[in-house]
Amino acid sequence: MASSAQSGGSSGGPAVPTVQRGIVKMVLSGCAIIVRGQPRGGPPPERQINLSNIRAGNLARRAAATQPDAKDTPDEPWAFPAREFLRKKLIGKEVCFTIENKTPQGREYGMIYLGKDTNGENIAESLVAEGLATRREGMRANNPEQNRLAECEEQAKAAKKGMWSEGSGSHTIRDLKYTIENPRHFVDSHHQKPVNAIIEHVRDGSVVRALLLPDYYLVTVMLSGIKCPTFRREADGSETPEPFAAEAKFFTESRLLQRDVQIILESCHNQNILGTILHPNGNITELLLKEGFARCVDWSIAVYTRGAEKLRAAERFAKDRRLRIWRDYVAPTANLDQKDKQFVAKVMQVLNADAIVVKLNSGDYKTIHLSSIRPPRLEGENTQDKNKKLRPLYDIPYMFEAREFLRKKLIGKKVNVTVDYIRPASPATETVPAFSERTCATVTIGGINIAEALVSKGLATVIRYRQDDDQRSSHYDELLAAEARAIKNGKGLHSKKEVPIHRVADISGDTQKAKQFLPFLQRAGRSEAVVEYVFSGSRLKLYLPKETCLITFLLAGIECPRGARNLPGLVQEGEPFSEEATLFTKELVLQREVEVEVESMDKAGNFIGWLHIDGANLSVLLVEHALSKVHFTAERSAYYKSLLSAEEAAKQRKEKVWAHYEEQPVEEVAPVLEEKERSASYKPVFVTEITDDLHFYVQDVETGTQLEKLMENMRNDIASHPPVEGSYAPRRGEFCIAKFVDGEWYRARVEKVESPAKVHVFYIDYGNREILPSTRLGTLPPAFSTRVLPAQATEYAFAFIQVPQDEDARTDAVDSVVRDIQNTQCLLNVEHLSAGCPHVTLQFADSKGDVGLGLVKEGLVMVEVRKEKQFQKVITEYLNAQESAKSARLNLWRYGDFRADDADEFGYSR
Repeated sequence: MASSAQSGGSSGGPAVPTVQRGIVKMVLSGCAIIVRGQPRGGPPPERQINLSNIRAGNLARRAAATQPDAKDTPDEPWAFPAREFLRKKLIGKEVCFTIENKTPQGREYGMIYLGKDTNGENIAESLVAEGLATRREGMRANNPEQNRLAECEEQAKAAKKGMWSEGSGSHTIRDLKYTIENPRHFVDSHHQKPVNAIIEHVRDGSVVRALLLPDYYLVTVMLSGIKCPTFRREADGSETPEPFAAEAKFFTESRLLQRDVQIILESCHNQNILGTILHPNGNITELLLKEGFARCVDWSIAVYTRGAEKLRAAERFAKDRRLRIWRDYVAPTANLDQKDKQFVAKVMQVLNADAIVVKLNSGDYKTIHLSSIRPPRLEGENTQDKNKKLRPLYDIPYMFEAREFLRKKLIGKKVNVTVDYIRPASPATETVPAFSERTCATVTIGGINIAEALVSKGLATVIRYRQDDDQRSSHYDELLAAEARAIKNGKGLHSKKEVPIHRVADISGDTQKAKQFLPFLQRAGRSEAVVEYVFSGSRLKLYLPKETCLITFLLAGIECPRGARNLPGLVQEGEPFSEEATLFTKELVLQREVEVEVESMDKAGNFIGWLHIDGANLSVLLVEHALSKVHFTAERSAYYKSLLSAEEAAKQRKEKVWAHYEEQPVEEVAPVLEEKERSASYKPVFVTEITDDLHFYVQDVETGTQLEKLMENMRNDIASHPPVEGSYAPRRGEFCIAKFVDGEWYRARVEKVESPAKVHVFYIDYGNREILPSTRLGTLPPAFSTRVLPAQATEYAFAFIQVPQDEDARTDAVDSVVRDIQNTQCLLNVEHLSAGCPHVTLQFADSKGDVGLGLVKEGLVMVEVRKEKQFQKVITEYLNAQESAKSARLNLWRYGDFRADDADEFGYSR
């Protein structure tokens, strides 16, 4: 055991007891302690020492469970104060002792001194002097030690200390409570406030018996969130320690046994209480993990009040250093390079509710599975009609909602990927299909863990693991907490409501259904759609949410290289650049929200038309990137000119499908001069704002993608370097950035500064105006100035019409225009220039109807007669429409032709 030192003595003299040293591990009672030696390669030896010549009261004992008739024995008076006196004086301290007597049963009696030699405080004398122990009966004072004990006792009696004080000493007897009737209520009643306690026994590294003060509850406390190796009880009653069980127990004992601590009661498990033990020197739970004596356990880590992440971090610390129980540990991502463990990638596709396809910086594609979550699945065997083909996305409850959540949140965005583990490939069994190797990772965007967000909405569940299975999410505890919240709030899969049903008709390849559906789609003009699948560069599968149907869609106006096809008996090779075209279309539109214009259908039931993504025509983009050629059927389309100019540019570059293009010599033909009535060159624009005087602002569709890209880059830049609120001093005419009501930043120009709280700004890319405080303005970064991309909102006025001067009449006209064309794509033709802004005619993109003419027909405006020869035809059409409105007495004309003598009174002039 501990080191021993021989006291020197003259040879032949009386035997001098050997002085031995040790550290006090435990105080058994007022007259017995356990001392231990110094640890060397494991827990040290220990022995019990009983104090000679004195007696202290016996502590309470609980009746043995094997003896049903036995009763609990209470404390003897002054027994607990004697124990406490020694505990506070000796625990963890070094003492020296001499053994004076040893009984046949092996009990050792001796003298104990505080310190390294016998000059220290004599413990027996201190006890007797405080009146906490008496000399043993029948002991005669026949040596100096006994004489001193007798003197101490007499002094204690004279001072009426301890047991010599008046009264029976009943107030020193504890009312010990060995059981708690309602542990849950007991824990809740303490509201997770620290409770003072003494650790009475250490069963293993993470389980102790504690005496809760001041009410003397004796309870078993299991440390929340962790588990140490235990002692396995064998059939013969012996205990076999698991590896490092004894070391973990000693680690806890040497720090907590019989120490004053505070315990936070956090939960209960059967009659055992889960809690965290706080000691002035630290938190034993985290220390055990950090030293490799314990592992985290999922079932109780959620109740740990100081944050599960701290425990996981402490466990990771031990794992990384392979301490003790982790000596053979190999990290799930140990074989990966750092660049493969953590990277930024762009999301290209959502496969289902737990997997995405990302594009790496290298250009490679990689499938990533979200760690530790399980997507919605069919419960039971008979839930699906055997004759009906299962469509998981629509037939499995909440699968569509989960996919849509990921699609809207991630598609086309850059995400942070942290690989948690690689799940190896598994062969197929009778019940489970084969799985290829899976990379499982935590995916975050803007600091949000996507898996956690999915689980918190009840759109996925958390996988449960064996305790020793380390292949799990690095944020597993947050996932469990999110699932608990979803269950509590009845979200998604945990809802008691009826599951959402998605009745989606698949019209792909069904000619009869397609014929019935065609007129409806043609009349609808532009319809919203989601690209579900890309078969080739020009052939896609679309989901129309408004119509809840799936269609096959072919891009109009182009001839795209055909891809490889598997035909019976042979494999037809794809045409050159077919794969590039397919990849281009995939990257641009797969699972994105698009707009489609259906023009016709083919004999196989596939719809043909135009697809627009972010204002750009996909057919034009494919031609522009030399991945398609213009088809002759595009001649009758409104996009023909755009297609031709894009094709001409691609030909000049001699790229891809035009790599071997040779320009044909052109025969000179004498031009035949034709007198044109007026120049009609309509270009596609997007109407963003209508003013009160019936002017309007538009964006050029051709440069729409450049604006989108600039806005995205600018907002990313602002997010990483946000402007300091109030630091910007606005000046009239200056370009700046302004935060709109939607919380996003836009480019703007300061028009007027009334005060710091009232600054008039004009949004240069959209045409709207707003009054803002200067705190919502900032300096426009040079990288996004109008030199990089000019202001995109251009002001125009309607040609050939007079705007009513009467306020109510003008409001009616403005309301009609707002309703018809605001935030829509139209066709614009500049008719003539004027001092304010160009005057134009606008056509609806789908019907090609003249917007201004429509206002005249409705009687909302009057015609402005112009003398120019080239406008006479259109002016005549406008005047005829005005006469029709006048005859029908519409709006302005409801009281007849008011433009006679009193025309000026009404604010009109011819």
